[in-house]
Amino acid sequence: MGAASTTEQHVWLVRHGETEWARLGRHTGRTDIALTDTGRDQARALGQRLAGHRFGLILTSPLSRAAETARIAGYGSAAIMDDDLMEWDYGALEGRTTIEIRGENPDWTIWRGPWPNGETVEDVGLRADRAIARIRDARARGDVLVFAHGHLLRVLAARWIGLGPASGGLFELATATVSILGSERESPSIELWNEACHLVT
Repeated sequence: MGAASTTEQHVWLVRHGETEWARLGRHTGRTDIALTDTGRDQARALGQRLAGHRFGLILTSPLSRAAETARIAGYGSAAIMDDDLMEWDYGALEGRTTIEIRGENPDWTIWRGPWPNGETVEDVGLRADRAIARIRDARARGDVLVFAHGHLLRVLAARWIGLGPASGGLFELATATVSILGSERESPSIELWNEACHLVT
């Protein structure tokens, strides 16, 4: 009888580098905002942080801020674009800050809504679930590297450990950080979150 596979898959999550809207706290969903000079510097630092680790699958959101981060970090030619990794579609809230939105709706959060003309948190959760299914299907290929966006990655992390998509609100995630999902005794876990040591100069 053959031994059961003990290969443990790790999923490395990378939030894209800084953009002007991210710096200003404006909700940046499907608007294709470029990286700032600082964001490009962050992407180079990410390349150094990730160097030497072998990935069997590399995925990126097709939005330029994520795809450019992947390219500058040295993974552009290997990265596969996945529409399910696009940021939350904020609809009528696109480009607005939380403070501006709360001027009209004092109790609003992205996790509770409402989301006029945009995706619900459940919609984003379904996309995250599809991405997780593809990642798990690639287990035999080894570790996976994902370049994507703050809110989407927070939802993906929540779903990875079996929480509802709105539980993504429990996880802060800064630009150009590295997080790692894994498992402990076959139970999905978060091994590292929001690491920014590579950005310290």
